[in-house]
Amino acid sequence: MSFAQSEANYDETKVPKFTLPDALVTFSGNNISDHVQWEADRRFEIFQFFERQVYGKVPGRLDEYSFKLIEESNDAYGGKARRKQVAISLKKNKKSITYNMLIYLPKGNPTAPVFLGYNFYGNHTVTSDPKVPLTKAWVPNNESFGIKDNKATEGSRGVRQHRWAIEKMLDNGFGLATIYYGEVDPDKNDFSDGVHELFYTEDQTKPKTNEWGSIAGWAFGLSKAMDYLENDGNISNVVVFGHSRLGKAALWAGATDKRFAGVISNNSGCGGAALSKRKFGETVGKINTAFPHWFADSFLKYNDNEKTLPVDQHQLLALIAPRPLYVASAFDDRWADPKGEFLSAHYASMVYELYEKEGIATEQIPEVNQPLQHTVAYHVRTGKHDVTDYDWEQYITWAKAFIQ
Repeated sequence: MSFAQSEANYDETKVPKFTLPDALVTFSGNNISDHVQWEADRRFEIFQFFERQVYGKVPGRLDEYSFKLIEESNDAYGGKARRKQVAISLKKNKKSITYNMLIYLPKGNPTAPVFLGYNFYGNHTVTSDPKVPLTKAWVPNNESFGIKDNKATEGSRGVRQHRWAIEKMLDNGFGLATIYYGEVDPDKNDFSDGVHELFYTEDQTKPKTNEWGSIAGWAFGLSKAMDYLENDGNISNVVVFGHSRLGKAALWAGATDKRFAGVISNNSGCGGAALSKRKFGETVGKINTAFPHWFADSFLKYNDNEKTLPVDQHQLLALIAPRPLYVASAFDDRWADPKGEFLSAHYASMVYELYEKEGIATEQIPEVNQPLQHTVAYHVRTGKHDVTDYDWEQYITWAKAFIQ
């Protein structure tokens, strides 16, 4: 446990008293009574606040982007899957980056829904498939994975396959599309070697105060991947998924891009699904100090000042309505505040009700390993900060019921 985690509040009696901003009352005090008003008035102003004051605004449009199918096979996973590997290239101001998407699709159906999510160490780490090349991008060092000098090695192949349940997906008619997030923007406080740098004006070295941090950069990369996936004739719907910091990115991607058919947040915590005003576990001040590149610099004014935030994360979740949303926690992951994640899903549900979609009606967090599955779904499982087969079993069951 880090020093920051050991100093965090884990005592419910020390959660400060706060008033949660009402998702159905505008900043000027007008009540929202139907989904037409929500879309026209409230959704826009909430989205604009998160875009300018929390995650940061994308400062323009690409000059060009393109896709190249670099490898495919009809004989992956013992013949049960098709594999595609696609290079996505983004160009702006005569500069470019390229990142690679690995896709597995179940054979037997002409089209299939897919889960799209970033991985933490390279596409080669989610599978033991030898046809998936090692990433050439900067990778965080990890002694247990045999990664040093920030370079992927053959020894790291398959080290994270336990997080992806690929065969479970395939057996249930789902595919997977995954991207190493460091190929879009390396996860370090350095804006010189990822997607942000494409948009710089002369002599600029980092985004402006209200421009995008890394979370918004990763969300942008997911949307560009969606540009490919929606035109792949073998894919029907796309559910965007993310764990931890990448759960934050998945939520923001779902909020900014309505083409995603559903959104899954796994242990996303502060700046993701958890309510900021609870100040339980990780807080705005702690996250902005430890990871200053994740959010817009305009978010810094709320360090240890959550009470002045005119929004909270339940309103981020509400931006995804009426599309299906799954928020998941882990009992031992108090840093991510399971109760705060649950309450956020509960309070977002009032917006889903405007669309006659069922959310989380109760304010009582469910027992461990007792999922609540509606258009808005939630579970807290036993265990720690991770992605497990149990999580994927719930996501697959829910997606079968709610992703059209």
